[in-house]
Amino acid sequence: MASDESLQMLDDGLVCSEVGGWTEEKHRLVSLYSTLFSSGMKDKWGKRIYIELYAGPGQSKIRDTSRIIAGSPIHALSVKDPFDKYIFCEENPEYLEALKTRVKRIAPARNVVYLLGDCNKRAHDILAEIPAGSSSDTVLSLCFADPFDISLKFETLRTLSDR
Repeated sequence: MASDESLQMLDDGLVCSEVGGWTEEKHRLVSLYSTLFSSGMKDKWGKRIYIELYAGPGQSKIRDTSRIIAGSPIHALSVKDPFDKYIFCEENPEYLEALKTRVKRIAPARNVVYLLGDCNKRAHDILAEIPAGSSSDTVLSLCFADPFDISLKFETLRTLSDR
């Protein structure tokens, strides 16, 4: 896992989401879990896929401070044993463009797919990006869903669980 120091973010002039102070701990835990998942499964599955349904711009500003922190997509891209593919869905076009720019700078060699739109409406497109897998080429996915509201529909999760 990348150290906290290596994920220190500077204001790069691109859009940031504004978040509460608890977000830093949440991202630390998501980073820990994705690291354990990716490293623990790398020799057991042919491909490991990371999916984020509300990807955001890749970095955030802690409300009422000047602190900039890495977003969950950047943490996922920085794990010790990277996933084979990353699928980032984001409804806000400005956030998605900022994320693309940051990913190109931080992890240019990663296999990343970006989907613009509401994850509930793009569930079939997300599903289409997950390799089907077979008995000789297995696929395991980790999906992170962290909406700002209660917009995530159970049907979306049901659709994604088909793969």
